[in-house]
Amino acid sequence: MGSNSSTAASTEVSTIVKHWREHPPSSYSLKIHNFSELEKSTALSDHKYQSRLFTYGGYNWRLIIYPKGNGEDNVRGFISMYVEIDSKSLMLFTSPTEIFAELRFFVYNKKENKYFTIQNVGVKPFSELKTRWGLQQVLPCDTFNNPDNGYIFEGGQCEFGVDVIVAPSLTNWEVLSFTKKYFDPKFSWTIKDFSELKEDVQKSNSFPMGGKEWVLALYPKGALEAHGKWLSIFLCLADSDKPEADEKIFVQARLGVLNPLGSYHFEYPLETWYTEQSPGWGWAQFLPLAELPKVYLDKEDALKVEIEFKVVSETKYSFTEADPLEKDWVQLTPEN
Repeated sequence: MGSNSSTAASTEVSTIVKHWREHPPSSYSLKIHNFSELEKSTALSDHKYQSRLFTYGGYNWRLIIYPKGNGEDNVRGFISMYVEIDSKSLMLFTSPTEIFAELRFFVYNKKENKYFTIQNVGVKPFSELKTRWGLQQVLPCDTFNNPDNGYIFEGGQCEFGVDVIVAPSLTNWEVLSFTKKYFDPKFSWTIKDFSELKEDVQKSNSFPMGGKEWVLALYPKGALEAHGKWLSIFLCLADSDKPEADEKIFVQARLGVLNPLGSYHFEYPLETWYTEQSPGWGWAQFLPLAELPKVYLDKEDALKVEIEFKVVSETKYSFTEADPLEKDWVQLTPEN
């Protein structure tokens, strides 16, 4: 059961695991040559022994031993062991900060020539409000102090230790959030002298939406198998904003051709993901070319195309070590 430096006992549910290990502790070892003298000296002060600071996992720590139990947590008759993070380590970061670590405590047994290992399973959050975690009941004092059991040997020698396994900072993550509708979700494009166009493809000026730059690509005579029969229209990401490897951008919109009165006469819904392999989506067979002069071209031979966006996802991500304050976001922006 964990405890902090206050007098209040922790109420956290414990899952204690005990086993034997030949390998010594990897973070810190504390060897004592006369344990009975340690008991006497700590009884005259604060009933605990604090090790020197040691560095592990990028932070400074102390190992704390209560030879007769941690009276602050109303424990008597047991060896109590704790690890405390140096508060100066926490001051290196912007508050509030939590450092997560898994703790394994060790007591050497000369008879077994192994280390009795005990831990409260799970990572512990170290912070300015809780700088210390540990175990109140590592071993009964009667068991520990009996030389026949092997923990005390060669005239009062003993050894304690700890492994502090610091959990690395989270650097691989994505966040998906929704914002309010766009201030101006529409983009309109007028193609003049439509019947006289000679180029295979016409491209609009680039326009921003959802943190990306887009262009409309229109094929006046049709694209691919639709050539000569259909009007083809595609929504494409601008060259400057092509998706990176493994990046996906979702778009929900409606793309239409307006009649000369300025209202939608024909439209298609667009709902798809843009990727590095597919930076443009649309329709090769959008409208029959034969229908354009009858219904869609105005008196000046102009065609008006309009797209209205409902949702665009902004995909930003972090898969490398970064400053914890510099977070990227995955944002999906809908219009209500």
